[in-house]
Amino acid sequence: MLRSLHIENIAVIKSVDIDFDSGFSVFTGETGAGKSVVIGCINLLLGKKADKELIRRGEAHAEVYGFFDGLSDDTVNALFTLGVDVGESREITLSRTISAEEGRSKIKINGRTAGLAQLREVGSLLVAIHGQNDTRVLSDEANHIAILDNYAGLSVELSEYREVYSRLTEINSALKELETDDFAKRREAEMLSYQIKDIEAMRLKSGEEEKLSEKREILRSAERIKKQAGFTYRALLGNEKANASYIIERAAASIAMLADVIPDAEDISKQLYDCKYKVDDLAERSLAVFSEIDGDPVVELDKIEARLDGIDKLKKKYGGSIEKILEFCASAKERLAKLESADDERIRLEMLKKETISKAYIAAEAISRKRKAAAERLSDAVCEVIGYLDMPKTRFLISVISPNGEADAAFDANGIDSVAFLIAPNAGDDYMPMARIASGGELARIMLALKSVITDSDGVSTVIFDEVDSGVSGKTSRKIGVKLKALASGSQILCVTHSAQIASVA
Repeated sequence: MLRSLHIENIAVIKSVDIDFDSGFSVFTGETGAGKSVVIGCINLLLGKKADKELIRRGEAHAEVYGFFDGLSDDTVNALFTLGVDVGESREITLSRTISAEEGRSKIKINGRTAGLAQLREVGSLLVAIHGQNDTRVLSDEANHIAILDNYAGLSVELSEYREVYSRLTEINSALKELETDDFAKRREAEMLSYQIKDIEAMRLKSGEEEKLSEKREILRSAERIKKQAGFTYRALLGNEKANASYIIERAAASIAMLADVIPDAEDISKQLYDCKYKVDDLAERSLAVFSEIDGDPVVELDKIEARLDGIDKLKKKYGGSIEKILEFCASAKERLAKLESADDERIRLEMLKKETISKAYIAAEAISRKRKAAAERLSDAVCEVIGYLDMPKTRFLISVISPNGEADAAFDANGIDSVAFLIAPNAGDDYMPMARIASGGELARIMLALKSVITDSDGVSTVIFDEVDSGVSGKTSRKIGVKLKALASGSQILCVTHSAQIASVA
């Protein structure tokens, strides 16, 4: 339970330490006295979003610190799974410091830094807060199934069912994708076939475009290449009598004849021969440049231009490069294969869907049976409480409607049931949706009745009721106080109220 609370520099509170005991305690006072501030601070300890506007004007930071003890075995085990080991002390501290400058908060659990998500999970095991907003939650039929499931303790069953339901959803999505119009599929298949043939007809190769572009530039300069490369070859080696290689060779031979009288002659000759070999190599390379142009350059250039033009057309249709065109083709083949095998895939998915529906129905039907049993127990328990709270003629019923069989089942994330809280205000009245006929005071009492019954089963040791008596008369208020006090025999109950009748019971 919450044993002590320290609040510093929040709203109207400069600094306060509040010690709590077991049983039923009340916060009461005039509007603006700070009742809701205290509850807001507890909410901060439970992971509510922090706002630097909460900080008392002129202060640099605000702090909330809570100390809890007497934790149950279930709570201790649940905390351990969240990474919080309370040991044999069965005690835990939560603290939160908010900075005015940064607007951020620092969170600690048992003195260790923690994150907001972990704080929320830990807080949910320690404190439950029920306020006026809960009556609005009660008015929305979409919330009724969650309230019933919490009372029935169906978390494990729902988790297992939702795994099957998730698979069923995936299968239905896959079938929906297959169930497009047959004409549209045929048209798509024809288009894919045309695109694949259009691309494959070119027999594209990666890197081909760059090589063709280089060859085109050579062919465009064919005459100049022939003239200049041819002249270079002839000057270096091609002419029979007057070429550079021949002249260097003669010079090397001549200087070698002086080796017996000039010490450097042999070295000079050797270097001249090296020059001759280099000239010969350069001549051969010049000849290779010249020889690249085979046949008629105009004819060859026309072929390359046509090839590049075809590639350019494919790029405009299927991608900005040969690699992207080939990727498009591979993707088109994969899609075409899927279309051609769609009938086989549909048969497989339909069989799998049938199996999954059977599994889902078995799991959902088991949940439905537990829901109906829990709905009966909860309805009786709530009727007993609201009768005590001065609504003796009002009848409360939880309606759980299920399909007649697997064929009629409509699955959703919660199973196959529709759940609604109904009331009949007077004897002989038909049951009607609660939101349509219940007044604010009636909703408050029904909500309290529900919470008083559910609180016994949710395992939380500290329960806070924040002005749940709104719209209720004095006589009934005292009965609400008596009921809250009765609840306090098994839990620590804290209540914020303007009612003297409720306060007098605490």
